This record gives sequence, structure tokens and C-alpha cells, in this order.
Amino acid sequence: MDEKQHRFLSLSGQLPARLTVEQVAWLLNCPPPAIAALMAARLLKPLGNPPSNGIKFFCTADVLESIKDRSWLTKVTNAIIQHTKDHNDRNKDRPAKASRDSHPAVLTFSAKIADG
Repeated sequence: MDEKQHRFLSLSGQLPARLTVEQVAWLLNCPPPAIAALMAARLLKPLGNPPSNGIKFFCTADVLESIKDRSWLTKVTNAIIQHTKDHNDRNKDRPAKASRDSHPAVLTFSAKIADG
């Protein structure tokens, strides 16, 4: 949010009618990528029918109402924990990248010459 927007909203004393992913993340105190997980878990619904790679907006009134509900916040917390766990498990399963100092192709080629 730029300085002009911040000043305008401060004068009006209220939040904008629509929130971006980043703004919702601020309200929920979570990282912006977690919002996609909350949408997948059907805990947040964007306004309209945005394309999957489009900008998502959320109804401020709906978000503010939802954050008052302790059971909804528990579901949000569990969804973020599960998303983080799944993300970490996927990264753990990936093979480690070769370091810059190791050159498997060169070592294999050298071994073939020595055996040759």
C-alpha cells in the first residue's frame, strides 16, 4: 500500500471494501503463500471468479467476521500447519543438487579413460 492510500484510509477510518492476498495475510498474521492453501481448503473464497493466475480480492466484511470465530481460526491454523508440513515433505523428497565443486560427468569420463 502506498503512502497516499495509507493516508486516505487513515482519514476514512476504515479498511477498503476489498482486500488483496497480502492484506488478508496481514490480518491473519500468516505468510501470503498460505492464503492459497486456505482457498484450497475452502476457508477463504475470493470475490468473483478470478482466473487461477489472476489477482484475487476478498470481501473485507467477510474476513473481519470470520476472524472473530475461534473454530474458523483453528481450522485456518491447522490448514497452514498442514500446508507447511506438505511443503517441507516435498522438499525433503527432492534429490540434493550437486555442489559446484563436484563434476559427476567429468569423473565418469575420467574413470572410463582409466579403465580403457
